[in-house]
Amino acid sequence: MSLKSILNRLEDFPVIAASREKEALARAGEADAGIVFALGGDVLELAGQVRRLQEAGKKVFVHIDLVDGVSRNPAGVRLIARHIRPDGLITTRSPLIRVAAEEGMRTILRMFLLDSASLGSGIKMVRECRPDMVEVMPGLLPEAIAQFKAAIPQPIIAGGMIVRKDHIYAALSAGALAVSTSCEALWRE
Repeated sequence: MSLKSILNRLEDFPVIAASREKEALARAGEADAGIVFALGGDVLELAGQVRRLQEAGKKVFVHIDLVDGVSRNPAGVRLIARHIRPDGLITTRSPLIRVAAEEGMRTILRMFLLDSASLGSGIKMVRECRPDMVEVMPGLLPEAIAQFKAAIPQPIIAGGMIVRKDHIYAALSAGALAVSTSCEALWRE
């Protein structure tokens, strides 16, 4: 899948359905959101969940750091790429970004912005590992989103603590392309 087609989906509907729970992931197949973040789960059930979401027309990104039963190393990335076959991978671990890209997956580096030092180190990490997109958390930091956007060329996704439409608007106004949220009420227009 091309990055352009993912970005086009996010421009059409900038909310990403995200969940750790299999029941909510199933409901994400019915949502308006075209992109779904599978935030963990059991590796034995994940392939079926990803397949069902893809059959519903969704593009699915798996957060490898949160998947039970798979190592957070290059072999784990290859296992997910070759046997679960999501459209992309999310991780906080920059070395895994390169492996996922080599396996043909789109990549999202998830960053936690805790202070100005984490902002600087995050920008450096993005420049070194070159993910397709960057998710900044928490997503309620418009100033940090704007600083990140000014410093890197990758599209920004704001995630974490997004529970109201005004949170979405603030993140988008600050320069985020999209937001990820587990708040199901926001998964529809």
